[in-house]
Amino acid sequence: MYPRPHFATASVRLLSNAAQASAARPLRKYTASAPPTTPLSTPPSTTVAQLRVPLIAKGYRIVAGVVLIRDPQIIRDPTPFERAYFAYQEKLARAAALPFPVGFYFKKGSVAERRWKEEEAARNQAMRSPLSIQDAVREAAELAQTDEERVQQQETKIEYAERITEADRVGDMKSLDRALQRSLYLVVKKPREQHAWQFPQGGECGPDMDVWFVGRTPIGHYKYIFPDDYVAKDPKANGARVFSMKAHIFAGQVRPDNDEVVDFAWVTKQELKEYVTPDYYKAVKDMLSEL
Repeated sequence: MYPRPHFATASVRLLSNAAQASAARPLRKYTASAPPTTPLSTPPSTTVAQLRVPLIAKGYRIVAGVVLIRDPQIIRDPTPFERAYFAYQEKLARAAALPFPVGFYFKKGSVAERRWKEEEAARNQAMRSPLSIQDAVREAAELAQTDEERVQQQETKIEYAERITEADRVGDMKSLDRALQRSLYLVVKKPREQHAWQFPQGGECGPDMDVWFVGRTPIGHYKYIFPDDYVAKDPKANGARVFSMKAHIFAGQVRPDNDEVVDFAWVTKQELKEYVTPDYYKAVKDMLSEL
């Protein structure tokens, strides 16, 4: 017979010792109030007037500007060189292609086979002319249409939106519905003679725009000298250093306050030359897209 183990007795002894120690220990009051702490010294409150004090460094006022972009809405038209290149590549691919198995895809004597042969004749003719294959096939399909097919096509015709909008026709520079193939940039006009047109600064364009800032780092920098009459009123700064932040507009429109901003326009990179000074354009042109 094996000896009787004493594990249970040892466990009871350990539990008894733990209970005695717990009874001798004073109860912790979890609901007791925390000891008083030394109050932290609060910094002096900053007033709105103090926040609006301009930052001046080395005689220049530090200003944050915004390069606000409306991205292209449609794909731009290809240039003549691009059209010629794509047509040439299309003809090279056709010349190197394997023969097409007509009998496998079209039933002999069917309407589909007849149409394919007409399009194939147009493609072969385009190989010997400067006309692209796609344009040749499109013209052949239009000539081969019957009266019934033309009527059916008119009934099921898909209407595409115009690439040239009404704002383009009337020259509305304040509309976001113009120059859909290009990037537009917002420029505002200040009530002064020198450096009147520039990119917006601060919240002077109103709260009715939904914009997204790309990052927290400026994409460019520009400095200019204030007019003499302005320096006479505030001699602390002789000019301004403008650090431009990049942003995109999603919705809304500019609402000038007629105080700091009296006019605005949405312009392309090339149109910007007509609004700003040559020095200003030279400083900001590398921040703008060619598209």
